[in-house]
Amino acid sequence: MEALNRMAESLAYMEERLDSGINVEEIAKIACMSKFHYQRMFTMLTGYTVAEYIRKRRLTLAAQELFHSNTKVIEVALKYGYETPESFSKAFRKLHGISPSVVRKHDQPLKAFPKLSFQIQLKGDEEMDYRIVKKEAFSVVGKSIKTSLVDGQNQSEVPAFWEETRSEGLDKELTAHAGDTGIMGICMDFDKEQEQIRYFIAAEKSSKEVPTTWEEGEIPAATWAVFPVKGPMPTAIQRVWERIFSEWFPSTGYEHAGGPEIEAYTNGDPYAEDYYSEIWVPVVKK
Repeated sequence: MEALNRMAESLAYMEERLDSGINVEEIAKIACMSKFHYQRMFTMLTGYTVAEYIRKRRLTLAAQELFHSNTKVIEVALKYGYETPESFSKAFRKLHGISPSVVRKHDQPLKAFPKLSFQIQLKGDEEMDYRIVKKEAFSVVGKSIKTSLVDGQNQSEVPAFWEETRSEGLDKELTAHAGDTGIMGICMDFDKEQEQIRYFIAAEKSSKEVPTTWEEGEIPAATWAVFPVKGPMPTAIQRVWERIFSEWFPSTGYEHAGGPEIEAYTNGDPYAEDYYSEIWVPVVKK
């Protein structure tokens, strides 16, 4: 409850500074979290990255200001954090579908991206099982893609990547190499500036020889919170992810350690009601 209240305070802080500089580290301090943990919790709770939310709110206010005043486009662009009219126009057109220069014409359609609010509710009526595991650094092998977090691009590209790898038979090949963790979907190499991640479909590297077309990745030593997931994909695992950030983190005193996140999949029918998988999240105790 306290953690979600602090998230609400951080939203208010952002809203007050949409027409000035916004520092994500300052926002995270208000929420009493590390920058990385705040960004991940914000995305899991809202469905938007921090930068994406700020950008859309600024463009909403910019459209209102252009429509209701005679302020020049360049002045509005600078006010809301754009260094050039060109960059402002590109972002503005992407959200609103029109250029800033025609906003004042009658009957122009605009989009309003409303201010978010956290509804503080008492939850936790259903227990959450988890275990804490300390694991040394290990290597993984498989294939990966780079995908963007902007506008939920990763939410379509990652499932498409799974379909592609299944059609190529990669999942079956990886099964021959998979250890106790099974086949893994790994979010790693977070690029906060570009809002990109590397998504790896992989298995823990063994002594077996692997195809030369496969890639290798390194998972650093970490303390992991491991959450069991029972139910069909993808709804069951999405629900547990939501509960980890909305219930488990705020109530346990743990914080995201900033490393890769792992979904571990076992053999079996992933759409079955009794299908078993796991979520591995690197954590530190606050």
